Amino acid sequence: MRLTRDELRALAREAGLTLVAVTTAEPFPGLAELLRARIRAGFLQGMEWFNEQRAEVAADPRNLHPTARSIISVGLPYWLPDIQPPDDGIVRGRIARYAWGLDYHRVLRHRLQRLHQLLEARLGRRIEARYLVDTARIVDREVAVRAGLGWQGKNTLVIVPHHGSWVLLAELVVDIDLEPDEPLRPRCGRCRRCLDACPTGALVGPYALYAPRCISYLTIEHRGPIPWELRPLMGNWVFGCDICQEVCPYTAAAQPTDDDVVRPERLEHCYPSLEWLLRMTEEEFRSIYRGRPVLRAKRAGLARNATVALGNVGDARHLETLEEALLGHDQPLVRSHAAWAMARIDFALSEPVLRRARDRETDPLAREELERLLISPPEPLNRSSAVLPQSR
Repeated sequence: MRLTRDELRALAREAGLTLVAVTTAEPFPGLAELLRARIRAGFLQGMEWFNEQRAEVAADPRNLHPTARSIISVGLPYWLPDIQPPDDGIVRGRIARYAWGLDYHRVLRHRLQRLHQLLEARLGRRIEARYLVDTARIVDREVAVRAGLGWQGKNTLVIVPHHGSWVLLAELVVDIDLEPDEPLRPRCGRCRRCLDACPTGALVGPYALYAPRCISYLTIEHRGPIPWELRPLMGNWVFGCDICQEVCPYTAAAQPTDDDVVRPERLEHCYPSLEWLLRMTEEEFRSIYRGRPVLRAKRAGLARNATVALGNVGDARHLETLEEALLGHDQPLVRSHAAWAMARIDFALSEPVLRRARDRETDPLAREELERLLISPPEPLNRSSAVLPQSR
């Protein structure tokens, strides 16, 4: 017995998956070569886990699942236009929309497991399957594009009809033959809005993302000091970035989702207070972000990002909070970035505190940053371009 497309989609809907497409488990021609070239050019610098060996494995799904015959590509839409930052006078950071809700890895894995069970019940046989949710050695984008779930936009994300790129991807690899769908025709044309809008220049060309300059990489994956030249370009993003999606004509026309798993339960899940991020304890961090993607940045990373955001907002009223972090935060990474933010907001006013912090700093890297700040402070903030929380 072979499932029809309609039958598969009905089972997927029952499992909570509304976006489904199918491709074969054949290798992806040219993918390994492309990934190797990007790795050698430094496009994935800082993500040592994505090496050339991984690239070879990712190019052939049967390296992961030897009996694979079909791949079911699924998407979880997450566009929520009805949630905006409140006008309450509190300066807030921004969290990328995909991270507002519950951890999508768990959600999608659970729904893929349910789809697997439904497939077995429908076909009356055991199906060897593997659930792939972002962390396995496969390129989700390549699967989704070949399956016709969407096409690759110039910002490297998959654009799905009626949903734009506000879609989280996953795969169910199975040992049964399913009728493959046809790929979609790319529709970006001459548009380059995403390329022009990227604040840090991470989109170095169509379909080419230089990760070390990407705000998402810097705020989530990068664990050390953020390069000085990139800090002023990061605005008030504290976890991820949505800019290249927000400017896309297709994502602007996305349909709102009604799936509660992607909806935030409190303001800290989408627009957290920057001052609170600096002061939160480890217990508060783990309690408020439990079961959510933001945990990946760790408390130190989120607080580091908050100092950069405060430096970009540029309000002298926050100097007291930054001084508190500079002199008392338990993480050297946060202390050093708080110093940068103070110097960026008002170096003359902050210099005595920076010198006092340098004299008492015990961490060599933090002390080195303080020395550098005192010798060569950052460019003063242009008040007219200070970044405040905003949303579309």
